[in-house]
Order: sequence, then structure tokens, then C-alpha cells
Amino acid sequence: MDFGNFLAMGGYAAYVWPAYGAGIVILAAIWLDGQRRRRAVERALAALESRRNEQ
Repeated sequence: MDFGNFLAMGGYAAYVWPAYGAGIVILAAIWLDGQRRRRAVERALAALESRRNEQ
């Protein structure tokens, strides 16, 4: 088996590679959303802690 046959995926490359690409895009979007939400939670927690310390 050579590299060209691997990339051709037995004739199913038109289905396999876009599926891999979509999977990577979806996983990246999930990771980015998690990072965004984590930062928002950290900001909210810091605000709550600062309010608690003011009282």
C-alpha cells in the first residue's frame, strides 16, 4: 500500500476526508466554546469575590 492509495481511501476519499475535517472543526469549536465559557465563569467568580470582600 502506497501513500497515494492511503489518501484515496479505497475510492471513498470524497466522503472520508470531509468527515475528518468536519470532526476536527467541531472538536475545535467545542474546545473554543469551553475556553470562552471558562473565562466568563472566572470573571463572574472574581466579581463575586470582590463584592464579598468589600462587605
